[in-house]
Amino acid sequence: MIQVNLLPGGKKRSGGGFSFGSIVDSIKRFGAGGGTSLDPYKGFFGVAAAVAVIFMGLSFTSVLSETEELEVQEEAAVQDSIINAAIIQSTRQLRARGDSIQERVRIIQDIDAGRYTWPHLLDEIASAVPDFTWLREVIYEGDSPLQVRITGRAGSIYNITSFMRRLEASRFLRSVRAGPMQQIPSEANPEDLVYMFELLVTYSAPDIDALETVPLFENVTAQTAGTGN
Repeated sequence: MIQVNLLPGGKKRSGGGFSFGSIVDSIKRFGAGGGTSLDPYKGFFGVAAAVAVIFMGLSFTSVLSETEELEVQEEAAVQDSIINAAIIQSTRQLRARGDSIQERVRIIQDIDAGRYTWPHLLDEIASAVPDFTWLREVIYEGDSPLQVRITGRAGSIYNITSFMRRLEASRFLRSVRAGPMQQIPSEANPEDLVYMFELLVTYSAPDIDALETVPLFENVTAQTAGTGN
């Protein structure tokens, strides 16, 4: 048990434990030895006040320590928040740049796809021309859809029919319609007769799956993979 000795120079008491009566007796002895009358209750409350002050000091120290720890944690949280905000901002910028690049690539691909419309059209028409058939004009008729008018001369009706079948078999052409047709003398030999014909043809781009395509940035990708960058 805890023992309290309030008498200066006194010896420790053996026996009973710590109690209110022992504190009062000690205060009385202290007052008798000093030659001054001391109210034991005032002494007790003075000791209690001292203990309370000590307890308050310890509590304040503990609260101060906790406050400092919380301030450190708050500062760390603020720094993490700043870092996270910077990462989020960078991510948004990269995402915006990615969207912008995708939009530019889409525009380039649309332009690139439309750039080869006429080469495709003329190539399909030229490859469909049979023997003893001569083209004179390929005239633009209108858009939405793209239409052209083909005029030419052929040695026979069979040649014109074969030309129309070949045009309709193309993946880029459809709706081949025959126009006015008449028999006229040949320019090379007026005694020979040829057929002057006129056809209206509509251009139609096939599905992308039906075509063999090459990636727009294939060369750049290959070079990057080769250099290891």
